[in-house]
Amino acid sequence: MAKLETKIHNIVLKNPVMTASGTFGYGEEFADFIDLSRLGGIVVKGTTGERRQGNPYPRMAETPAGMLNAVGLQNVGVGTFCKEVYPRIKDIDTNILVNVSGSSIEEYCSVAEQVDALDNVPGIELNISCPNVKKGGMGFGTDPAMAAQVVKEVRKVYRKTLIVKLTPNVTSIVDIAKAVEQAGADSVSLINTLLGMAIDVERQRPCLSTITGGLSGPCVKPIAVRMVWQVAHAVQIPVVGLGGISCAADALEFLMAGAKAVQVGTANFLDPAVTVKIVDGLQDYCQRHQIEDINDIIGII
Repeated sequence: MAKLETKIHNIVLKNPVMTASGTFGYGEEFADFIDLSRLGGIVVKGTTGERRQGNPYPRMAETPAGMLNAVGLQNVGVGTFCKEVYPRIKDIDTNILVNVSGSSIEEYCSVAEQVDALDNVPGIELNISCPNVKKGGMGFGTDPAMAAQVVKEVRKVYRKTLIVKLTPNVTSIVDIAKAVEQAGADSVSLINTLLGMAIDVERQRPCLSTITGGLSGPCVKPIAVRMVWQVAHAVQIPVVGLGGISCAADALEFLMAGAKAVQVGTANFLDPAVTVKIVDGLQDYCQRHQIEDINDIIGII
């Protein structure tokens, strides 16, 4: 058997396959379908300071080779997560990471500080695609200085592994990655969804209540692989790759492009067991190619 173990800063993953935030709930929802302990990690849904109901329906729409979503960070809030959800999932034999979201630097810091106190959460993923309400709705992650500022402030209150999730809706994702690395990020994950729009021509109106939404699925994979490759060559911290992964071959593209681990998102909606199938596929690939350690192919492109 090949060694599939990899590492993101101080977090040791038994294999490179993680789940993407917002597509896997809190993990427990998938316990009837797969053995959760087989995963390298689970990133729970975006968590904010207060409970959020999300955007009005319709907030999801199918597109060719993908989907649009505008769920709007629906979640129970960090207080309820810590008191009610965390006790139910803390003993799952894998890495539980929390995706931290907010509309202000103060909210990011508050959520991160509360999650920092949870012993069985070794890291957070900072979602800087969120709109900064104090800056007229501009996403934190679209400007290098703003991205660096939120990471710097969260770094002051958060002691464990800090992964920063990057938005692709920028001119240069490399500039953003470098900025958050210098500000104290331990790792970056990319890509978040691409901004898209779909129109129902029969009803003559947008398919989503919010008009625009985040595009994900196989259609975004070539863009995601390109960005991962660019960022992996530009920063010294580990890169986590995601965007359209639905099989082991997809995951291998990201690993060869330089990602130390991958996250599976939209594919979970189509097949709740896709993650463990990818783990098996990676093992099979290594055996067929006589690869003893998955790390030997990371970044070979």
